[in-house]
Amino acid sequence: MGLRSWFGPSKEEIWRLLATEIGAKFVEGSFAKGDKVIATHGLWTVTLDTYAVSAGTTTVLFTRMRAPYVNPDGFRFTIYRKSLFTDLGKALGMQDVEIGVDPFDEDFVIKGNDETKLRWLFADVELRRLVSAQKDIHLSVRDDDGWFGGHFPEGVDELHFSVAGVIKDLERLKQLYELFAVTLDQLCKIGSAYENQPRVTVR
Repeated sequence: MGLRSWFGPSKEEIWRLLATEIGAKFVEGSFAKGDKVIATHGLWTVTLDTYAVSAGTTTVLFTRMRAPYVNPDGFRFTIYRKSLFTDLGKALGMQDVEIGVDPFDEDFVIKGNDETKLRWLFADVELRRLVSAQKDIHLSVRDDDGWFGGHFPEGVDELHFSVAGVIKDLERLKQLYELFAVTLDQLCKIGSAYENQPRVTVR
């Protein structure tokens, strides 16, 4: 019995298939960097890859998806599933905004710098469906790629998703790409993204 029988298809197989199905480009990794899938939605570029974080003597792999975009009003948000630690986070000063939709409000912590725009964003039924389809999710808008990535020009932010582990579920990856597409479209509708190229390449 081969390794494929024990562990199923490899990440490379699944990600190549994803690229084919969504019309994206699979970029084979090197010694220093892993494989990538680079997709487009309109004039935006959506990049799927993995990165490693050292935690003591172990290294944890994360799957992430990123899309830089022009953010004209500086609107930022973070959404993730509620957990045992959510109440502790609230006690430490986190603000959870309720958008007025059950059970969505019961399942997720939603934070942002504009409550009205948060409600406009998540008023979209399809967006809420795609968020709910992700069993583990941390989706946010960041101002750049952090210490080890590139710094973005003024007015350019990044839609960013990351979870621990390597995602090899093809349907989940397709839904994740669709989530990015719908979120970017909805950000445009509420005036918090421009439908033009940010002229930024993520590493």
